[in-house]
Amino acid sequence: MTLEAYADTIVPGEKRGPEDRAIAGVATGGGAVQAGALDLLAWDATGIHDGLDDLARLLNEHAAAYAEERSLQLDADVPQFVALGYDDRAELVLRLTKPGHPEKEFWVMLALFCNMAFDSAAHLPTRQALAEGHPGLTAMGITAPDPDGLWRFTDFGYGRPLARMHPDTTASGSPA
Repeated sequence: MTLEAYADTIVPGEKRGPEDRAIAGVATGGGAVQAGALDLLAWDATGIHDGLDDLARLLNEHAAAYAEERSLQLDADVPQFVALGYDDRAELVLRLTKPGHPEKEFWVMLALFCNMAFDSAAHLPTRQALAEGHPGLTAMGITAPDPDGLWRFTDFGYGRPLARMHPDTTASGSPA
């Protein structure tokens, strides 16, 4: 729940339901949580999967100290970071990722993985992510491949081809 709240602070999304405490609900559509940030964080390819419990514990310790400093009363039914409102979550993340913070590298790395889940769906095959309506890829306008499974782009990025096709180029796109 704590890591979901962190991911939602990095790329906000809408609540999954009225009882959702991890997602603050400050944005419409899917955010990092809906994009699979926790799946990406737990993936052994990230190299941080074994330390997630420690990061969540440490984040909650920072949230408790932040709340005490601000004289905030935190709901004891949820982890401390989750109990913070969105603006306080964002302020705490800003502090943790600011140059000079002794743990900055951990929190920036965690934020980068949350962004990666949204921006690239690195933990999923692209076709699968698109078929499942991945919010980040959808928001960026990534389209499904052609029926043969290949992506082709008929609209050029600058509204025109950047160069003429070489006359000796074969049908497969290889030079002759």
